[in-house]
Amino acid sequence: MTEQATETLPKVLIVDDSRMVRALIIKNLRDRFVIREETDGEAGWEALVIDPEIQLVITDIGMPRLDGYGLLERIRGSRLSRVHDLPVVVISGEEDDESREKAYQLGANDFITKGIGATELVARLESLSRLSRTSRELEESRAALAAQSPVDPATGLATEAYLAWHAEQEMALARRHGTDVRERLAEISAMVVEIDHYEQLVEWHGTHIAQLVTRKLSKILATKVRKEDTVAQLAPDQFAVLSPSTDLVGCCAFALRLQRAIEKVVMTYRDERIRISVTAGVACSAVDGMHTVSHLIGLAVQRAHQGQEAGGNRVVADQGEVGRDFVEKVFRQAVSIDHALFQIKAGATDEVAERMPDVLGTVLPLLELIESRLQCGLPLEALRQHAGERAAGGDDTDLTRTSI
Repeated sequence: MTEQATETLPKVLIVDDSRMVRALIIKNLRDRFVIREETDGEAGWEALVIDPEIQLVITDIGMPRLDGYGLLERIRGSRLSRVHDLPVVVISGEEDDESREKAYQLGANDFITKGIGATELVARLESLSRLSRTSRELEESRAALAAQSPVDPATGLATEAYLAWHAEQEMALARRHGTDVRERLAEISAMVVEIDHYEQLVEWHGTHIAQLVTRKLSKILATKVRKEDTVAQLAPDQFAVLSPSTDLVGCCAFALRLQRAIEKVVMTYRDERIRISVTAGVACSAVDGMHTVSHLIGLAVQRAHQGQEAGGNRVVADQGEVGRDFVEKVFRQAVSIDHALFQIKAGATDEVAERMPDVLGTVLPLLELIESRLQCGLPLEALRQHAGERAAGGDDTDLTRTSI
């Protein structure tokens, strides 16, 4: 067979500790498939990780180091879609109903005995190979469409490509206006949110449930952000939020609200309660420098990882972990009315609402003057009471129960 011909054939990985069994399978398949063989499950797993051309796996059950069931579990638990979705055929020396049932429960696509005829073996493998190729082509088409569209059809959030493009536009605007009266309005903040202990979630509940949890988080994010914010999913357990016209403190306040909202969500699956927490890393163009979008998001990713390493369920900014006391302290400082007005015009009303008592305290002398001259009935006493309160910024989400 020529080298050009072999390039068009699907590649199959045969994992079996018996040299004779491997030789027999190879003899039956060598004209229809490109073959790679390994002697145990651990070697088979290493081959899958490093060889992206493998399109099909045939594995024995009883092998040293890692048996066929263990290999199958690793494949179905992989976060690499090209590995997770591979067709897997389990081959056994006996027709054992218990082994067959266990293989199917772990995600095997087929179960055959070592005495199967060559014609039937080839037919089954070619059918699985066609299914794998079709699924792969559909995934590639979806990815291509997602790259051209601002919305990822799988999540309903912005695509990474659109996030990067939109962020660059906002960064360019911020650079143009960074030295005028709207300097603070021109700030851009990036927040990266990661689900705590995601690998443990996958191990305990399986990939499917972890994906449903991720989907729930994406919906919460989509409902909490402002219309001018952009949310994109960077990884199965990681989201990025780009917030123009938002300073570091405002972004940290939002991260803390989101953190509390997630803590109060209780998900149930088959009568089992699942609760999650998140860690957020925050970066701001005005504090961290006007660099590129990737630099800003990269800083947020680093800070989220710092929070994860410290135990998770944290918000981390340039000076380390951020708590509610830090946000309230800054909010109680003097308020720029110009900045508040520009934030309102930009749609950043939540940030202004966070500082409402301070805003009222700043404008109250003006309102008292207006009332003394115009006698228009302003509720000054009520406004004074509100001005004396600390910015609440408290929980905005009740305990939520949802079934997945």
